[in-house]
Amino acid sequence: MHDLVIRGGQVVDGDLSPARTADIAIDDGIITAVGNDIGSAHQNIDADGALVTPGFVDVHTHYDAQATWDPYLTPSSWHGVTTAVMGNCGVGFAPAAPDRHEWLIELMEGVEDIPGAALTDGIHWEWESFEEYLDALERRHYVLDIGTQVPHGAVRGYVMGDRGAANADATPSDIAEMARLVAAGLHAGALGFTTSRTPLHRSRSGELVPGTTAGDDELFGIATAMPHGVFQFAPHHVDVPTTEWRWMRELAATTGRTVSVNLNQPDQHVDVWRQVLHLLDEAAADQIPIVAQIGGRAVGLLMCLEGSYHPLMFHPAWAEIADLPHREQVAALRDPERRRRFTAEVPNDGGFFERAVIAAMPKTWTVDRADIDYEPHPDDSVAARAEREGCHPLDIVIDHLLSENGNGFCYSPFFSYAAGDLSFIHTAQQHPGTRMGLADAGAHCRVICDGGMPTFMLTHWTRDRTRGPRLDLEYVVHRQTRQTADLYGLSDRGSLRPGQRADINVIDYDRLGFAPAEMAHDLPGGAPRLVQPGRGYLHTLVAGTPTVVNDTFTGDLPGRLVRGPR
Repeated sequence: MHDLVIRGGQVVDGDLSPARTADIAIDDGIITAVGNDIGSAHQNIDADGALVTPGFVDVHTHYDAQATWDPYLTPSSWHGVTTAVMGNCGVGFAPAAPDRHEWLIELMEGVEDIPGAALTDGIHWEWESFEEYLDALERRHYVLDIGTQVPHGAVRGYVMGDRGAANADATPSDIAEMARLVAAGLHAGALGFTTSRTPLHRSRSGELVPGTTAGDDELFGIATAMPHGVFQFAPHHVDVPTTEWRWMRELAATTGRTVSVNLNQPDQHVDVWRQVLHLLDEAAADQIPIVAQIGGRAVGLLMCLEGSYHPLMFHPAWAEIADLPHREQVAALRDPERRRRFTAEVPNDGGFFERAVIAAMPKTWTVDRADIDYEPHPDDSVAARAEREGCHPLDIVIDHLLSENGNGFCYSPFFSYAAGDLSFIHTAQQHPGTRMGLADAGAHCRVICDGGMPTFMLTHWTRDRTRGPRLDLEYVVHRQTRQTADLYGLSDRGSLRPGQRADINVIDYDRLGFAPAEMAHDLPGGAPRLVQPGRGYLHTLVAGTPTVVNDTFTGDLPGRLVRGPR
């Protein structure tokens, strides 16, 4: 008799097999049979009419701090994720010299928009070395499994101190020590090493992430010491086909480490991604392990009055009320004279407000927070509406931000929406050299809700899209299960077949969607973050243990730290 059987679901196994009706037997946390007439069980889950998939494996999260205080690791666990990999883009909290704690917090706050006050209140610094950090994580239980990567920024700051923070050139002895620390972290269980090379990533004080300008000797010195794992980095997108590709290709070819580069489409260089896809084809033909990590939708800002960015914040009329409580800001914005100032007064800022705010109105939309349209039509933009209605664009923005008692949202994509639709994403998702990622769960807390990307991939791309072709359900499930698990060597999960971990979602596919987005104050110290739980997750199982039933946590915490590939 089996421990548990999921009966009669529409099984999409993660391995690209056609969907089929089948039962799934689970014993000791492992799938032991898939098919029909597989016997009785102590516990049964009726999945008739439901979609059954592997648990989702999200390889681009930033839970490095949250994992030290939050066993539920939301938003990922609201959206069927059963394994999350953190430590991306070169930022994290280990190794951490005692006098570098605040510096590491400011670095994460600047790069990933996680409130510094929450990090200060939430992190208790039970470690100094990366290995001690892993031990601290291993002492905790979670609702899902977590894996880690060694962040270049923290390593550089630990080894080189202020020189590392200032992006000074590393000496041979610096490189040797960094390589030693990275190798030790990987031997202790990290799944990769990460760095950042984009000028967009800066600390709260404006400094580039340590390692941004690192030379080839430093990159190769570290990569050569890696016993396993992925070399992940955030690039300056325009440089990927030229200066970055040269070292990427050589590093992957000489070390055998898979290089994973973030890929987006900048508005100013709309065809760079095509060059990158061509180079990925060439690398694959030469059996050189390079992949490009892409998101499921545009990189954009979800803006509200309580967020870290919205279109009014650079105007003097906002500066006068910026420090007021939210309720008082709402009242002040309803004053006719203050509203008039936003549209009648031009800030004396050398044209910055015009360039950064008014010029962005053709790519700014008002959205329904209960049903956010992430592929809006250009004809519905704030600028287009203002022209039709004969009003100032900011009149529309202010009206909408004030809606729902001051909780209205606007959306403005800034990467991967150059064509006014998601055609770039549609093409890139189908390329064999790309991998699903960039959800940034746990980060950008006050300006995005992209941690729900697994749910979005199923709803938008396989069911709801109207502005272009959709993607096959089997393919989308494969992209965020088997394929992402394999990227990090997690071959014990990612598909529904005997011998695999019983990480499983049972989903009401027709009802699958999102709760309304809102600003919650549930981080340590009451710090804010945007949240948007999923809807339609009938069951989520981690190693055979139900963690979610009908969109509600069961309270069981079977998740653990994943140490190394398996």
